[in-house]
Amino acid sequence: MTHTSSTKEIPAVGAIPKHIAIIMDGNGRWATKRFLPRVAGHVKGVEAVRGMVEACAKRGVSYLTLFAFSSENWRRPAEEVSLLMRLFVTALEKEVAKMHANNIRLKVVGDLTRFDAHLQKMITAAEEKTANNQGLTVTICANYGGRWDIIQAMNRLQKDRIAAGQSGQDVTEDQLSAYLSMAYAPEPDLFIRTGGETRISNFLLWQLAYSEFYFTDTFWPDFDAAALDTSIQSYQNRERRFGRTSAQVTEQTSTQESK
Repeated sequence: MTHTSSTKEIPAVGAIPKHIAIIMDGNGRWATKRFLPRVAGHVKGVEAVRGMVEACAKRGVSYLTLFAFSSENWRRPAEEVSLLMRLFVTALEKEVAKMHANNIRLKVVGDLTRFDAHLQKMITAAEEKTANNQGLTVTICANYGGRWDIIQAMNRLQKDRIAAGQSGQDVTEDQLSAYLSMAYAPEPDLFIRTGGETRISNFLLWQLAYSEFYFTDTFWPDFDAAALDTSIQSYQNRERRFGRTSAQVTEQTSTQESK
């Protein structure tokens, strides 16, 4: 399926974001604030994911993308990284059947080769089990980085071109986009980061070109359905111009409403 590129065409805009992407930040600080070990924050964060998936499905969101583990997160203490891997396995064991029963498709993107073989097999099995589901698509970005994504796309495109005897030709945006790890999804309408930080931290660098950004001080474990609604309300108050003037946006809206 081909999706509109926001830098080439004007995508359809609805009151409810079709695609929401979230950096789930603040698990450790949530725990520290409560004099709990950081692991308690990560466990609570998994519960928040469950609630967010349910909330997005109820609100008619088509794609939910969650930044679970970045390629830079390997720099964290080894004990914490090991815990996060165990939580990932546990979540897959507990949640995949529920997601499948609720018609939710699960995708995991990133450089998965660094994970152990058991986890890789679980990811493959989960994706295959839910592949034909038509409801909300939940994407977990694990060992993912925006720069990695662009580089791997370029490398794969070059290999295919060499194999087809087409090396040396200029690359177009559409051609490269098709090789990105999330080529199956439209660009995010709304990007949310919890935890008070105001940066995108190497997340979906290509895909966030025209997304609306929403930053909140709320730590991820506390980001619930009501907080999601607040972020969507903020999104609904934005004027999405995609390079046009306000007058052009108003004219287009008026034309659509008069039909």
